[in-house]
Amino acid sequence: MKKLVIIRHAKSSWDDPFLNDHDRPLAERGLKDAPKMAKRLKKEKIHPDAIISSDAERAKATAIITAEYLDFSPKKIDFKKDLYHCSVNQLLSEIKKTRDEVKTLFLVGHNPGLNDLIWKFGGEIDNLPTAGQFGLKFDIKNWDEISSKNAKFWFFDFPKKD
Repeated sequence: MKKLVIIRHAKSSWDDPFLNDHDRPLAERGLKDAPKMAKRLKKEKIHPDAIISSDAERAKATAIITAEYLDFSPKKIDFKKDLYHCSVNQLLSEIKKTRDEVKTLFLVGHNPGLNDLIWKFGGEIDNLPTAGQFGLKFDIKNWDEISSKNAKFWFFDFPKKD
């Protein structure tokens, strides 16, 4: 059994409209929501064996905050430039490269790619909101076997759900 937690970056700041999109930091709301959502994962005893994340500033910050709250070393996060606004096929390709000893993988990134990935696996949501989390379980032994045929809904959570 493999578990995938798809996490959209927390709310980003638009204080500097001239800042390159890749470099936008978290907004005040994002700095509140990221820890809030990490605490919910901890409460449910959901911990990563590996985290891969876009290297965009807002995704990096979300991944680091999440890792710290879950006692996962931020130094072990695999930041990937190719996850910045990538296609569903690129996301799937990165997931399939995951080492088989990893049981629970966290993927931190952006929409529309994350929405497309959830839909590809049969998830029924309109939109993964900022700081939203969508969990799937796969009845497989190797990450390269993941598909919509072996995907099962696990959970869906987001900051305004409470």
